[in-house]
Amino acid sequence: MAITTTMCTSFKQELLEAEHDFTADTFKVALYAYTATLGASTTAYSTSDEVTGTGYTAGGKTLTTVAPTTSNNVAYVDFNDVTWTSSTITARGMLIYNSSKSNKAVAVYDFGSNQSSSSSTFTVEFPTAASGTAIVRIE
Repeated sequence: MAITTTMCTSFKQELLEAEHDFTADTFKVALYAYTATLGASTTAYSTSDEVTGTGYTAGGKTLTTVAPTTSNNVAYVDFNDVTWTSSTITARGMLIYNSSKSNKAVAVYDFGSNQSSSSSTFTVEFPTAASGTAIVRIE
């Protein structure tokens, strides 16, 4: 079992097929336990090994997209931070997926270790929306 930080291979192909629209589609983030196997070959959201616990609902949360843009020859898009309040959960990683397009996978991120909340707020902090730091970049 492993969670590997990567942009999903299927997402890369789907970009070339004009499948994803970051200005109109709904993107979500789901949290996963250390037992999950997620990586480049992940093609869609699944409930297998998804986090369970107080304050967390299967499917995760809807993301607010920071408008796609370009800078320094890089195209990128980012999202606002997302929180689960009054939650008791433990997550090792997350999957960003497009719920408007059959829950197709976008990217997987490993937190590096289990992250937990206990009757408190669990927050996923996205990096600054910039060419060198945005969460989804095409360089």
